[in-house]
Amino acid sequence: MMQAFRSSAKIIAVVFAALMLLFLIDLSGITGGGGGGGSVLTSTTVGKINGLGVETRVYDQAVQDRIRIAQQQSSIPLGLDDIKAIRDDVWEEFVTSTVLESEYDRRGITVTAAEVAGALLNVPPQEFQDAPDFQTDGQFDFEKYQRWLSSALGQQYVPYLEARYRDELKRQKLLRLVTADVYFSDPALWRRWRDGNEIVKIGLTAIAPGAAIPDSAIDVTDDEIRAYYREHQDDLSRPAMVNMSYIAVPRIITRADTALALDLATALRQEILDGAPFGEIARRESSDTVSGNQGGDLGEWTRGDMAQPFDSAAFTMPLNTVSQPVLTQFGYHIIEITRRSGDTAEGRHILIPIEIAGEHRDELDAKADSLEILGAERLDPAALDTAARALGLLIGQTGSVQQGTRLQLGTRVIPDAAVWAFRAQPGEVSPVIETSAAYFLFRVDSMSSEGVPPLADADVTKAIEHEVRAAKKWSAARALAEDYMARLDAGATLADAADEMGLPYREFGPFTRTRPPLPNGILIGTAFGLEPGQRSGVLDTREGLYILEVLEKGAADSAAFLDALDQYRVQEISSARQGRVRNYLLALRESADVVDRRADLYRTNAQLEAEAARLPQNQQLGL
Repeated sequence: MMQAFRSSAKIIAVVFAALMLLFLIDLSGITGGGGGGGSVLTSTTVGKINGLGVETRVYDQAVQDRIRIAQQQSSIPLGLDDIKAIRDDVWEEFVTSTVLESEYDRRGITVTAAEVAGALLNVPPQEFQDAPDFQTDGQFDFEKYQRWLSSALGQQYVPYLEARYRDELKRQKLLRLVTADVYFSDPALWRRWRDGNEIVKIGLTAIAPGAAIPDSAIDVTDDEIRAYYREHQDDLSRPAMVNMSYIAVPRIITRADTALALDLATALRQEILDGAPFGEIARRESSDTVSGNQGGDLGEWTRGDMAQPFDSAAFTMPLNTVSQPVLTQFGYHIIEITRRSGDTAEGRHILIPIEIAGEHRDELDAKADSLEILGAERLDPAALDTAARALGLLIGQTGSVQQGTRLQLGTRVIPDAAVWAFRAQPGEVSPVIETSAAYFLFRVDSMSSEGVPPLADADVTKAIEHEVRAAKKWSAARALAEDYMARLDAGATLADAADEMGLPYREFGPFTRTRPPLPNGILIGTAFGLEPGQRSGVLDTREGLYILEVLEKGAADSAAFLDALDQYRVQEISSARQGRVRNYLLALRESADVVDRRADLYRTNAQLEAEAARLPQNQQLGL
């Protein structure tokens, strides 16, 4: 049993970061803002939430704990994008914890030590219930959990578990208060049932202004553009943007790389034929780490589950033999089939990927080193030009990149570049960013702050012209709809009138209110409000102009409703409570007064080095 306790420590470690975060927030992470009634940010705080300062050391420690856990669970190093996502998640947890604590205080919600102890003893965390070391025959073993809880190892985690349970119990009490009045009468339930079961079929003509009116039919003047700019400042506000230049050293697989992978696969096959255990070679060499950790074992699969060349070899090669290297899109496979029956097989494999290797890898590593030495992490913008000339590389441009998005070059998303750019200064050159396709070096050429750009900006003028033209198209489309209605009044059917005018006509349904073919409330409400044979007027909605006719209609089954009433009541109340909780928590978050100055914490290496160089020597030494 002690061995189970030791192995379960690994499982507990995964939960530990979240427990520690709750503990830190609860005990010391949120403080009064210092002097001046808590209204001033200090150098020791990373931000404020509802007037309470978040200590930098606590926030940063929580981030580092989360990064450490994430790295342990990842087979590749975390990039800047990953780390930024972790920082944002941790910040949101601080915000959520703070606003909820405020709400607990406002409503007088408390939790006793007895309540916490009872929950800890009788309601194990879900992570523990799912952990194999707390299970017997695939089922959670309550006695194992209680023995662990009373052990020396378990006692180490009790303070953190108590912090977690204290928070969860208070949250449960709050949410029970919030949802206590959720109830549906029988008539209300019938209306909801009817919405999900009454059906209608319609004929529909849609007039989409953008498609129905050609651009050539609409003129836009400079005066209209200027007027729109004056009157729509809020609409024209945009996030911060950055423009960058870059150079890239391509990392393209060559024939030599393929040959080296084949040579390695052939050598490993021979090593097995000479007596080395297949499983040992798989654990040591296979890039398929999931099966490799099991000695290459793939278990049972069905014909067609694997890549075609692998499948072909697996269902034709002799049993209990070692195949020649088999090439798929994943690399070279060494395969051994231990059982076959019809369209199923069992076996194992070793996967050798085709990747940059040998002299080719040395050559690319040397170029990457040159990028690092000549241009990386510099505040001097000329460093990028120097590296480009030395390596014979062309300088490309990224175009405008919006804050909060990832940089895309062609069809490839480049990790980390955008996160770095919005921490950088104009003219600064990035560290070398490595992707599977290339080594990149970026330079920030220009940055624009969040807000309304000047009218002289060509992109702004173009966007305004588009909006003004779109508004004029709506006016033209409404005139087109009046012409269409006149034809209907003269006796034409919806389909005939649409055909005469070159407009689209389609039939939809039968469908219900809860599963409509188009997400347009006005359209759907009108369809269910008409009787078969009746048609609407022009429905002027945000999505476009519509004219519809009801072709068929079917009522909801009231007898089926009565048979399912009790179960349906439970289902709908549960759903409504979940919706109430989501909206309540969202409203709490939106009402929070949040001052976020985390950007001041994270500067680039080039900026830190430049700052260190400016400091007197005794300050650099901390004297």
